[in-house]
Amino acid sequence: MAKAETTAAKNPDFPPLPLKDWEPTKDTLILYFQIIGKIRLMLMPRRNHWWNVTLYVTSRGLSTGPIPYKFYTFEIDFDFIEHQLVLRTSTGATESIALQDGLSVSNFYTSVMKALKVLGIEVAILAKPYDNKSKIPFAEDYTHATYNPEQVHRYWRVLVTVDQVLKEFSGRFYGKICPVHLYWHHMDLTVTRFSGKSLPVPIEKSVVEKDAYSHEVISFGFWPGDDQVPYPAFYSYTFPSPDGIELEKLYPKQAQWADANGSPMALLNYEELRQLDNPREKLLSFLESAYIAGAQLANWPVEELRVIPLNEL
Repeated sequence: MAKAETTAAKNPDFPPLPLKDWEPTKDTLILYFQIIGKIRLMLMPRRNHWWNVTLYVTSRGLSTGPIPYKFYTFEIDFDFIEHQLVLRTSTGATESIALQDGLSVSNFYTSVMKALKVLGIEVAILAKPYDNKSKIPFAEDYTHATYNPEQVHRYWRVLVTVDQVLKEFSGRFYGKICPVHLYWHHMDLTVTRFSGKSLPVPIEKSVVEKDAYSHEVISFGFWPGDDQVPYPAFYSYTFPSPDGIELEKLYPKQAQWADANGSPMALLNYEELRQLDNPREKLLSFLESAYIAGAQLANWPVEELRVIPLNEL
């Protein structure tokens, strides 16, 4: 049996996800995500640190969760089992759009807006990509039209596993912590811990950065790869980054510190993790070691914020 097949059989929760194999589909999917995410952005009440714009992993795909509109709510769900986008309202109305190869970003955008109108929902978004290599307005984008159902399903399977691990890790912290959620502009599934200390925000920063980094944070996440990191990986960074953090020990041994725009970022290659025995525990050890590295050097009250297991109470 080939090594990849042996690993897949040993760790079915961590299927292979090489970026080069599904990049055309990923490049289309991220633009689908941006369209749905921007709808949520326009209609959700603001929450600190942009928590109101994200998507959530579900047992079938990804969801906006309930969005308020007039006297009712609606939600938009990506179903990566039956491969459709489903729009539902609390009044019982439903619309759906088939997700299939050849569905261009333009056609997806037009179909979503038409479905919303049928449901009685009026919303206008800034209909162009945000922080993406594509600069084509959504309505004009017939270039991105690749949708491979098997590849999307595999990506979602990875998200399901990582979502559960990040939630387990979240439960170990008493301080302020965000939900485990997916930021659609980079497709990163992430969770962030806060020390509680506020930071002076430079006036020249964008409104996105001003709200995202108004307080000390240590963030953790997974993304499927991009032009800068051309492979799926787990990451963690501390902001502000304390001096000498790149000298701190990370676990497992495959993890390393890398430069990210002038600051150290902890990285763990997804493919290397899935080759290990018990990758769930190894991933938890990575998250914990990256947290301790940043929290101790930044003088967070580590013991005060640590959730005590019930058997230690």
